[in-house]
Amino acid sequence: MKKTSAITTATFADLVELIRQTHQELAAQANKAVNVSLTFRNWLIGRHIAQYELGGRDRAQYGEQLLTELARELKSVSNCNRRQLYRYLRFYRLYPAIVGTLPPQFKNLSGIPKAAENTEETKVGTLSPQSEVPTEELITRLSYSHLELIVDLENETQRTFYELEAIRGNWSVRELKRQIGSLYFERSGLSYNKATLTERAHQSAEQNTQLSIRDPFIFEFLGLKPAEVMSESHLEQQLIEKLQNFLLELGHGFCFESRQKRILIGDEHFFIDLVFYHRILKCHVLVELKLERFSHENLGQLNTYVSWYRAHMMTEGDNPPIGILLCTDKNHALAEYALAGMDNQLFVAKYQLELPKKEEIQRFIDEQLKEVTDGEGA
Repeated sequence: MKKTSAITTATFADLVELIRQTHQELAAQANKAVNVSLTFRNWLIGRHIAQYELGGRDRAQYGEQLLTELARELKSVSNCNRRQLYRYLRFYRLYPAIVGTLPPQFKNLSGIPKAAENTEETKVGTLSPQSEVPTEELITRLSYSHLELIVDLENETQRTFYELEAIRGNWSVRELKRQIGSLYFERSGLSYNKATLTERAHQSAEQNTQLSIRDPFIFEFLGLKPAEVMSESHLEQQLIEKLQNFLLELGHGFCFESRQKRILIGDEHFFIDLVFYHRILKCHVLVELKLERFSHENLGQLNTYVSWYRAHMMTEGDNPPIGILLCTDKNHALAEYALAGMDNQLFVAKYQLELPKKEEIQRFIDEQLKEVTDGEGA
């Protein structure tokens, strides 16, 4: 008698659920593989630097400038600025035992000696004595973005505490950062009822349920462009592209500079939809498009970007940057300018003269929004 497979007896609802589960399980596996590869990459970079510091033939000529010079030469390699190179070095020094967990394909990489798992690295500086987390579990349960937050902590017991709590609670990176910022470790040490505190912390915690492929570390590691990963929707990307062309065609002096411009504020990455340089005003113009109603939070965010540009990107002869915020709902667009606390009214008046009118931009976005949405509904 011919054996009947489960799928041939399934209902349509069973088929939908099966496909959904297959997607989720394999996507999770792919995401874990990328995260593990990135973690090993950064650990190996730290190891290479440490080995060079110990025995590099020309190390003496670089001295304390080693990481600076190395970062200059590695501009084309993602996330290898001086600050990150220092973190990779610290990561390696805090977790040298990771060498024992290297998969076979990593052991064959350049600069890794044969039988690396038998070296002295596995015998010293392993996980903290207080830690209950095996090295392999640490690598597979936490992403590099988790580990980087932990590596930045100075106290060994504190690092072990957050390793355990992040794994136990399946915390997202954002949740781990929030817990560190709220002094969860310190509060736990001062608490008479630690179990209750822990229970409350985990009840309200954000779990790592979504793919972290949007993590800037991940998509740069994979060679993806920010626009390919960070866009919120196909509709938004279409509107940004049309807006970019619209501003360039106005003839007001806009010179395109960047799209999905990544900036680092503190230890967080942010992305600005469009960045122009205005050759008449001699300033940067930052444009943000939000597919939602206007909110002061959105304007505050843009103002933060403008302030950052004023502090870090202005050069001699530049005027202060400005921002243009475009918010849309289903039927209407609204434009607002962010001037980053400018005191000089002459600048403000000049901007108002040279920049397109708010109504002009709003009318254009309204037209394009209708055209795009009508086209998608056809």
